[in-house]
Amino acid sequence: MDFLFNTNIQFYILAYLVGGIPFGLLLAKYFGEINITKVGSGSIGATNVLRVLKQESPKLAKKVAIATLALDILKGIIVLAIAKFAGASVETLWAVAILCVVGHCYSPYLKFEGGKGVATGMGVYLFLLPVETIIALIVWLVAAKTIKISSLSSLLGLAALVISSFIIHPEINEIRTHAPILIIAFIIFYKHIPNIIRLFKGEEKRVV
Repeated sequence: MDFLFNTNIQFYILAYLVGGIPFGLLLAKYFGEINITKVGSGSIGATNVLRVLKQESPKLAKKVAIATLALDILKGIIVLAIAKFAGASVETLWAVAILCVVGHCYSPYLKFEGGKGVATGMGVYLFLLPVETIIALIVWLVAAKTIKISSLSSLLGLAALVISSFIIHPEINEIRTHAPILIIAFIIFYKHIPNIIRLFKGEEKRVV
């Protein structure tokens, strides 16, 4: 068990456990007395929180959805900030980023179920690739305003981030590979496969 005293391992465990905190579920239960894993898409993310709570109270739904989004973004940023402050290497930071997203998507508190990873992915990308993330956010906002389909907007923003990362940073400092960026992107894409299937069938719901 000596490996547990390794600082990197401790940060990896922390990243997974913090990433797995289901803020959407906790906030929806506290403020709306609803278990969002049992209704709507079953996701713990802000979109499902908004859709489900909107049926009861539109004002409450917006507030809780915004809080969910903010907390899901912040959990990745906070762990990365702590790791960086402690002197973690860039390689360790990227591993922490991946594990935060894995924790959100496959939460240890929800029998390894979870959200789509978009907000937490946004948080870790914002910390490590701020310029690319801002580009992705612009694409996401434009798509969200025009298309009004959350999943498609998120995937377009994700694609913009990945493509811009190769243009802006042909070589990522110190790690010299885009592998961790692609791993996070793949996890988010994989969690969206049911949405992609519904998109092709014309069954994906719009956010109104």
